[in-house]
Amino acid sequence: MSPIVHLNDYFPIRGHYEHVGGRNLGGFVRRIGLAMSVAAVVIGTFVGAASASASPLPVRFSGLDAVNYLVTHPDAPPPGANDWSCRPSPAHPRPVVLVHGTQANMTIDWFTLAPMLKNAGFCVFAFNFGVQATIRIGGVIDVVGGTAPIEDSARELAAFVDRVRTATGAPEVDIVGHSQGGSMPRYYLSYLGGNRVVNTFVGVEPTNHGTDAGGLLSDWLLGPIAQRLGDDPAVTPLLDALTLRSSVQQVQGSAYVHEINDRAPHGGVDPNVRYVVIASATDTTVTPTSSMFLTGPNVTNILLQSGCPLALDDHQGVLYGRYAMGVVLHELDPAVPTPSCSLSLPYIGG
Repeated sequence: MSPIVHLNDYFPIRGHYEHVGGRNLGGFVRRIGLAMSVAAVVIGTFVGAASASASPLPVRFSGLDAVNYLVTHPDAPPPGANDWSCRPSPAHPRPVVLVHGTQANMTIDWFTLAPMLKNAGFCVFAFNFGVQATIRIGGVIDVVGGTAPIEDSARELAAFVDRVRTATGAPEVDIVGHSQGGSMPRYYLSYLGGNRVVNTFVGVEPTNHGTDAGGLLSDWLLGPIAQRLGDDPAVTPLLDALTLRSSVQQVQGSAYVHEINDRAPHGGVDPNVRYVVIASATDTTVTPTSSMFLTGPNVTNILLQSGCPLALDDHQGVLYGRYAMGVVLHELDPAVPTPSCSLSLPYIGG
């Protein structure tokens, strides 16, 4: 049994994470077939079709498989996402919107989590935002998203959430975001009305208070230079051309970081929204680890290594970690058992 330790209240959530998928109808079909042998062919065909439609999607905890999927399915939604005919069930009334990170896209970031959520019964949606460049190598299209000004990306998120709500009929959604996707929605929640339509926001390795990049961008070294560049109107066109605008905005102490924390209503933690922060102590991109966490009565901060010392997830690999993604699923649906601790390696996941 591997508890998840919530840093803000130190109580363990007990249970094990197991595979979540469709029901096994085999025994049921056999019993019906024996009881109604006259209609065996008809019933077998009908139930077989129903079983096939309910078959769980494969879930692969591998960064290498994610790269392969990106190559073979360029510019495609991750498995299980963007079924616009999906209608939320009473058990999962809120669709889940997945928000990728900087210089990334929905295809590679949500390769593992999207089918997990779909198998668990959620309506799942993902999109690319802040796209300033598209790399084409042969027949492969790699959308480089999350590089535009973060405020503009937050407006794209607002429009996408409205589209999801209209399509599904759901009054509210939950959001799961990674890195920039774990902090950009806070602008949406604080300034663009997202607090009225978002119930739970899960940030995985979020840049909530900016990063000092392992001390390289600390306040006493290159940090002030990066902050000034990011706030200088004369320089921002160059940053946009180099697709670096959002990266500079996520430097510790930047104007944007102040905007979503110090200047935002309620310190950027809206009382109408439940916030969950999932952080890895072995992340070397968003540093220090404490910069990811938020403060408030409606905040749950989770350090992965407190519940699973074998979770050696780095910034990208966390998205393919069995334990880390199991924690996300549990936080969205507490009825799903918490995950067992298992080894997860940087980038590779597992």
